[in-house]
Amino acid sequence: VQLQASGGGLVQAGDSLRLSCTASGLMFSSYSMGWFRQTPGKEYELVAGITWSGGDPYYAESVKGRFTISRDNAKNTVYLQMNSLKPEDTAVYYCAAGQYAGTWRRTDYWGRGTQVTVSS
Repeated sequence: VQLQASGGGLVQAGDSLRLSCTASGLMFSSYSMGWFRQTPGKEYELVAGITWSGGDPYYAESVKGRFTISRDNAKNTVYLQMNSLKPEDTAVYYCAAGQYAGTWRRTDYWGRGTQVTVSS
């Protein structure tokens, strides 16, 4: 199983980025997908999650109204559109496949992270 994330980079505050994560080796449409982020010294934070069908997305309070998670099951890909980026969004972002039903219950697979750096 591979989850290949891409789209990170260095941007200025207020800019936008779109992260993509393409999965292989698993039945993508059977999994909920999530985006987590981690900054040095902090635990992983679930930023956004989406069910297998694309419904009922979850967003952390800190990103509500700015980030949008979506998925394309035909392309085995999950996206995270990040708008109005802030310096505090700076982190390594990871995609994950697991189980989400109101809350994120379990991570079955992790992808490699992609760095997002937002300068002020």
